[in-house]
Amino acid sequence: MDEQIIQNLGPLAALAGIWEGDQGIDVSRVHSQEKETRYRERVVFEPLGPVRNGPQLLYGLRYAMTAWRLGEQDAFHEELGYWLWDAGNQQVLRCFMVPRGVLINAGGDAEADSTRFHLSAAVGSETYGILSNTYLDASYKTMNYTLDVDMSAHGQFSYKEDTQLWIPVNDAIFHHTDQNTLTKV
Repeated sequence: MDEQIIQNLGPLAALAGIWEGDQGIDVSRVHSQEKETRYRERVVFEPLGPVRNGPQLLYGLRYAMTAWRLGEQDAFHEELGYWLWDAGNQQVLRCFMVPRGVLINAGGDAEADSTRFHLSAAVGSETYGILSNTYLDASYKTMNYTLDVDMSAHGQFSYKEDTQLWIPVNDAIFHHTDQNTLTKV
């Protein structure tokens, strides 16, 4: 790995590499019923940068995540995207897409040495926002997304994610949550 890039990743530096965890808990809706699924996942973070937007300078991690229900061989969830560090604005960004037709650009404040941070996105925001395909927009519209990351334990990171979905059938918000603790391999 390019040490020069890693030195410029701020709070994301510790994430560079490959991570796995099998303590995942996914709470979702299946056939109008809340369902808890235990899962394992693998995330690969590859350093990149610098990315220049005029005077803005970003360093980041290209990432790919795959999750499998415990005991199953076929993945039930995948993501592709970027985690970015904007040192000038002291912001962490996570830009990703899910192959269901959802794109999320989430962000939040952090210090260069932060081991914990909070990211969020909201539908309709012109900065940290959410886009969905027409089917999901009408049936399971993602309204808000939050992510809390904790990297305070050496060699581990954990997260708690809350994707708030508006479901028109019962005109209610459902909190689709995911959490896991991963270890660097």
